[in-house]
Amino acid sequence: MKLKYSGLIICNTTPLLYLHQIHLLAIIKDICGDIVVPPAVIRELKAGADQGVSVPDIGQYNWITVKEPVAVSAHNLIKDLGDGETEVLMLALEMPGSMVILDDNLARTYAYINSIDVIGTCGLLVKAKYFGLIPSVTPVLDLLDQKGFFLSKEFRKTVISLARE
Repeated sequence: MKLKYSGLIICNTTPLLYLHQIHLLAIIKDICGDIVVPPAVIRELKAGADQGVSVPDIGQYNWITVKEPVAVSAHNLIKDLGDGETEVLMLALEMPGSMVILDDNLARTYAYINSIDVIGTCGLLVKAKYFGLIPSVTPVLDLLDQKGFFLSKEFRKTVISLARE
């Protein structure tokens, strides 16, 4: 039922945050197995919690490991991205063969340029439907929209089409 992927899977903040808020965080584990998050993701989640946002407590999930990039001094070399995206990409570059879970378009572009495999929240939802973890993608997209997850109308149509709905 999991992705046929043998490398490290590194996750950014957004998929964790939004899937937690709609009570579907477990699909990451069900689809990806164990994942890694960099410290910046933990800091971003804590910042959200400090503002009253419902965030997952990463320490409660034995399938999530925190790993710091080795080359933290290179952090400033990647511009125009949040700290979470930057550290996710840094870890992926340090661990060839890794896959990243990212939603930010610019971060995904950096990943593609560097030959890093990418999946996003919507891709996970399509996989979740395919694996029978959710019955339909459309109502989940509606929930994400209610929580403030941005999805263009065009991309929403694409996701629904990929889910064969």
